[in-house]
Amino acid sequence: MTKTLYAEFTVKEGSEARVAEMMSTLTGHVRNEPGNVTFLPYTRETNPREYFVFEVYRDEQAFQDHIGAEYGREFNAELADHIEGDGSVLTWLTPLV
Repeated sequence: MTKTLYAEFTVKEGSEARVAEMMSTLTGHVRNEPGNVTFLPYTRETNPREYFVFEVYRDEQAFQDHIGAEYGREFNAELADHIEGDGSVLTWLTPLV
């Protein structure tokens, strides 16, 4: 079964350009992972500091490979300095059909 989630976070004022650059680089890495099905980062139309990232991985192992990747750890470590709150809020999804 696929592993599906979305992540949400709000970027601090002044960090918009850096986080956009970071997200662009991360997106390239994740989309090249063999187990990645979908990785779609968005910003909210009414507030571009609010991010929404929709992610689908082939299965649990593919997701574990994703979270174990060095570039992901580096991204998350730096991101912590640029976002409001303690980190991304993750919502796990289960397909209906």
